[in-house]
Amino acid sequence: MPIELDVDALVAMLPAGGRILVSGCSAESLLLADAVERAGAALGPMTFTGIFVPGLNRRTYLANPDCVTETFFLTPELKAAGGAVRFLPFCYADIRQRLLRDVPDAALMMVSPPDDEGLCSFGPTVDFLAELWPHIPVRLAHINPLMPHTRGGARIPLAEITATVEAPQVLLGTPDAGSDAVADAIASHVAPLIPDGATLQTGLGKVPGAVFRALTGRRNLRVHSGLIGDAIVDLEEAGALASGQSVIAGVAIGSERLYRAITGPAYRFEPVAYTHDAVTIGAIPDFFAINSATEIDLFGQVYAEVGPKGFMSGPGGATDFARGAKVAGGLRIVALAATAAKGAISRIVPPNAGSGPVSLSRMDVDIVVTEYGLADLRGGGHAERAAALIAIAAPDHRERLTAQWQSFIEKL
Repeated sequence: MPIELDVDALVAMLPAGGRILVSGCSAESLLLADAVERAGAALGPMTFTGIFVPGLNRRTYLANPDCVTETFFLTPELKAAGGAVRFLPFCYADIRQRLLRDVPDAALMMVSPPDDEGLCSFGPTVDFLAELWPHIPVRLAHINPLMPHTRGGARIPLAEITATVEAPQVLLGTPDAGSDAVADAIASHVAPLIPDGATLQTGLGKVPGAVFRALTGRRNLRVHSGLIGDAIVDLEEAGALASGQSVIAGVAIGSERLYRAITGPAYRFEPVAYTHDAVTIGAIPDFFAINSATEIDLFGQVYAEVGPKGFMSGPGGATDFARGAKVAGGLRIVALAATAAKGAISRIVPPNAGSGPVSLSRMDVDIVVTEYGLADLRGGGHAERAAALIAIAAPDHRERLTAQWQSFIEKL
């Protein structure tokens, strides 16, 4: 059985000079995070890594000047830390391969109390830790009596944990993003594409939430996604989900309403090795990947990694789901508002003019949706694709985009 320690003694067990995998997202332990930063110079040089979500995970784990945090998403706090942070813009499949290749020396995790079989649940955050823990020699756990038990194979025997500390902590979460007129308009164009019996993948935010709420009249829907939010509960309560186990996810981030729901029999949590696996996704009939973007150019290239304040993330899971949907013969939808800055800036841009690297190639997108309609890019040549995208740009920007397209073509 694990040693029971106070939190500072537990953190002192981290191996000197080690690489530490941190449970992030909604299952980040603030108790452990604060103890790491409190340890200061006594901790020595360490590298911390994990999935840190902007607006949710605010700790940096930089206990002293010799510590480094390796991240795949740039929170404002990590961005402000400068050179002490190593940003790796990977898709989820590549994050997994890196963690398998360079296995962490220790893990800091939050888990539920053990069930009758002595198994602790990873609750709403399964992602990488659930697969990797057997390979990680030092396993340090915050046992949280408020952590929900979730179904699926992602559990750890209490006896396999090195040391524990027990204390209650409300799970990190975000309020439901709600909706607005633009998100509702986008959803009204997406919803007719989705039949009864479809399997859906999407993320968080106003547009994904609006899409799910626009589908409450459907029946026998399923969800296979890396991430779910509160809108999944709207589908469940409306009777839109298939009976039995109909939702497979790796992470849930939302309100207490969501965290109560995910303990139910409709939900199953699995690691990235399953949720983002192209072969697994490829075997799912009627699979619809619905993802967002910051910009899309007139070739149909999608940009999703840079915002007004610089880099935000790598491509995340969107590339993994686009590849899986292609194998499945499903539909790959990119949904975004047509403008930013109160209409002053078009988010449909000239060829190769998006901010940052291309997140999804033009071969990874079937349909693009804005509040002005949808552009079906399948089977079209360059000119046809550009014309379809211009047609769903904001009206005030269409003439300029047409001229920019013509100028680009004339220079070839």
